[in-house]
Amino acid sequence: MKQIDYYWEMLAKYASLYIPKVLLAIIVLIVGWILIKKILKIADKAFEKKEVDETIRGFLRPLISVGLKILLLLSVIAMVGIETTSFVAVLAAASFAVGLALQGSLSNFAGGVLILVFKPFKAGDYIDAQGYSGTVKNIQIFNTILKTPDNKTISVPNGFLSNSPITNYSTEPKRRLDLVFGVGYEDDIEKAKRLIEKVAKKDDRIDEEPAPLIAVGELGGSSVNIYSRFWCDGSEYWNIFYEIQEKVKKTFDENGISIPFPQQDVHLYKENKA
Repeated sequence: MKQIDYYWEMLAKYASLYIPKVLLAIIVLIVGWILIKKILKIADKAFEKKEVDETIRGFLRPLISVGLKILLLLSVIAMVGIETTSFVAVLAAASFAVGLALQGSLSNFAGGVLILVFKPFKAGDYIDAQGYSGTVKNIQIFNTILKTPDNKTISVPNGFLSNSPITNYSTEPKRRLDLVFGVGYEDDIEKAKRLIEKVAKKDDRIDEEPAPLIAVGELGGSSVNIYSRFWCDGSEYWNIFYEIQEKVKKTFDENGISIPFPQQDVHLYKENKA
């Protein structure tokens, strides 16, 4: 009987010691969870007010949520009476080990953060980087997804993108279109220039200002090369690129301007034998 009474006394002692802590911890956990949801809503409103890019919102919101929940759980564990120092040490050691195993992934994660903060490009931009060209469809935590003009999907690691040159064709609304038209040495150069200018003026997509530049840029091996530079909206660049070359070719044909191709003269000599 004395042993049973001892166990009952110990049970009552630990119950009186831990039950209030457990109940308090549960209350704190519930209240904390509700507060985290409210904090996330406040953060969403702040992002909208500051007009933060949607990509950055989708990146930061999970980080804020996970960070707050980890702090809440550690606080609840400490309230119950469990020593958190060793727990935190184990967590730090595990994080270090995982970090060593995932160095490449962490580099890509850091690259994603840099891209979202400094914004060298955004979703919808057409870029050229790491030997790949395409429209940015999505900026993920570890990779950036590109869609090529021929509808291929390319996943480029953010670590490479954040540490290499990037050509962004969509940053400025206007682009300069550079074309070269070769005419024969026997053709009227001034006439050819006037015809190119005429074709450009008929196309409403080509800007009048800055004025198009049409000038002889090179005396080639088989042709006089006329350099033509036009300014247009970036969205119309490729349409004009293809169409204006066809129009200039047809205009040259109608007006007797030749477009020469490389030729080679071969001279044959007859050797006189004694």
